Amino acid sequence: MKPDIHQDIVAILEEGKDLTLATLRPDGAPQATTVSYASQGLDIYFGCGQQSQKARNLARDPRVSATIDLPYRDWAEIRGLSLGGQATEVTNPDDLARIGLLFLERFPELAQYVSTPAGEMAMFHLRPQVISVLDYRKGFGHNELVQVDETLSATDRLS
Repeated sequence: MKPDIHQDIVAILEEGKDLTLATLRPDGAPQATTVSYASQGLDIYFGCGQQSQKARNLARDPRVSATIDLPYRDWAEIRGLSLGGQATEVTNPDDLARIGLLFLERFPELAQYVSTPAGEMAMFHLRPQVISVLDYRKGFGHNELVQVDETLSATDRLS
């Protein structure tokens, strides 16, 4: 693996705002939805309604696929990530407070919407296990596949 790949992944995560998340419905069919996210290193966080189909899907099966596409003017600038991993609900109050601050730093406008009653919102931690980095600046269709080592810290999990 090239030494710059970790920096490329983190840069895309920091520049992006939304991701398309695919979960599995009860019948096994995929369900893709768009969610805003916050990240810290390779750890990705998103929220949704506690009773939403997405939350119910994740409670049954935490496996997910996701994509993040950065804005571009022409194809020579296309950059993004495609990843697979696990998304688990965050319930620890200290972790929820820390993640809440990450969201407020990233989306200051969120402060006007924070009146959601406790228990109506679920926060999830997406842990990537495999990441495909797409970067057309390096050539048409250029991508690099990276396996993520779960035993290392969030900032050092690439292998």
